[in-house]
Amino acid sequence: MLVCGGTNLLCLLAIFLMEVHTSLVVLGGIALFLMTATVLAGMFGPMPSYEITHPEELPPNQSEEFLCLLESLADAKINRRGTFEVFTNGKNFYPAELEAIRNATRSVNLEAYIYQKSKIGGMYLEAMTERARAGVKVNVVLDAFGSIGTTRRYFRPLLEAGGRVTWHNSIAWYRLLKLDNRTHRELLVVDGKVGFVGGAGIGDHWYTGVHGHAPWRDTMVRLEGDAVSNLQATFSENWLATSGELLIGNDYFPALESKPDPEREESARRGTAALVINSTPTMGGSTHARVLFELLLTSAQRSISITTPYFLPDKNLSRELCRAVERGVRVRILVPGQKSDHWLTRSTSRAGYGKLLEAGAEIWEYEPAMIHAKVLVVDDTWAVVGSTNFDNRSFGLNDEVNLAARDPDLAARLEQDTAEDLKQSCRVSLQQWKHRPVTQRAPEVLGWLFERQQ
Repeated sequence: MLVCGGTNLLCLLAIFLMEVHTSLVVLGGIALFLMTATVLAGMFGPMPSYEITHPEELPPNQSEEFLCLLESLADAKINRRGTFEVFTNGKNFYPAELEAIRNATRSVNLEAYIYQKSKIGGMYLEAMTERARAGVKVNVVLDAFGSIGTTRRYFRPLLEAGGRVTWHNSIAWYRLLKLDNRTHRELLVVDGKVGFVGGAGIGDHWYTGVHGHAPWRDTMVRLEGDAVSNLQATFSENWLATSGELLIGNDYFPALESKPDPEREESARRGTAALVINSTPTMGGSTHARVLFELLLTSAQRSISITTPYFLPDKNLSRELCRAVERGVRVRILVPGQKSDHWLTRSTSRAGYGKLLEAGAEIWEYEPAMIHAKVLVVDDTWAVVGSTNFDNRSFGLNDEVNLAARDPDLAARLEQDTAEDLKQSCRVSLQQWKHRPVTQRAPEVLGWLFERQQ
């Protein structure tokens, strides 16, 4: 019971403050409960069970029927004309991207999970600022978590020049239940005509290396042609979400050139087809990225080549890879070795090697540096390059983007890189895996708890 020894006004004020305090405690408790429930659901909640109903009816992956099926299920447009150029490692793809930015005449759109205050970050900032001063429309979307150390103050020169920067899913009370959703996309579109997509953000660990470590191994692809407008639309999705502005007009979506282009026409004659497949979480956890991987792995008849920094396949994908080996497909998986940037993720990944090794899959660990490339090649015909890791976070929680191309030339170029990478890698044998020391096994238990959050 509250006893008021002063005026009635003071008494009423004290009662009001007590009620406000109680309300805040209740609301805080509810918020904490909801956040905890969300995290636990992410860790232990069920994932969709991906099972193709009649795999024997899946068309050959070289066929037009397969292409149309992928177009429908991944909700992506087939593009028949275009060219692709692979850039291996930051020493090659950063100069190519910077050159494209410096030559921009109408627009520069950049989306990144990681943009760090760094030497290379400063070079991008300088190039974008110069273009903004020249009247080019410069728009940047960064993930609020992945680029947490890069503040608005850092981009002041660009903002003062007329450029715009937004952050995806920054912390706000009305977004607390969606904090797990990050934009993991790494893309650049210039003038609506040239695009870059792959696994690399903007930071010196891709460029010069940091703290005495070698630069990360990664891959970006430059694309021109019809598919660029789809990559632009992918950027526009999160630009709309973060700025409230829908990008239209010739600065972003220029009309396709009608004059003959020998390279693009040749790609059409060869049967080249490309799809830009963007992926966003759904209520049920089924994403376009996961559908893409399921269809391609199930369709494989000769070879599957996977390069990924985080190999944490769900049970369905592991089973699909084992089935591929059983039907005579060579399955080769390249992952980081001891220089992985996440030791717990690597440990958890190694715990799952057993069934794949027993089935006959090859698992290789890259030794010189952290390998961060995300590449899938199937039957030397299909190539996938983008931001999607082989884990539940990429397949179920993040915004991702991938270029999927039916193009033997692109597939061969990517396999050249893989062949060079394997020369610097160690193959994991079943015998070696079975006799790994306790010091390697112990963290696997802890890693299992956080597997869904990798």
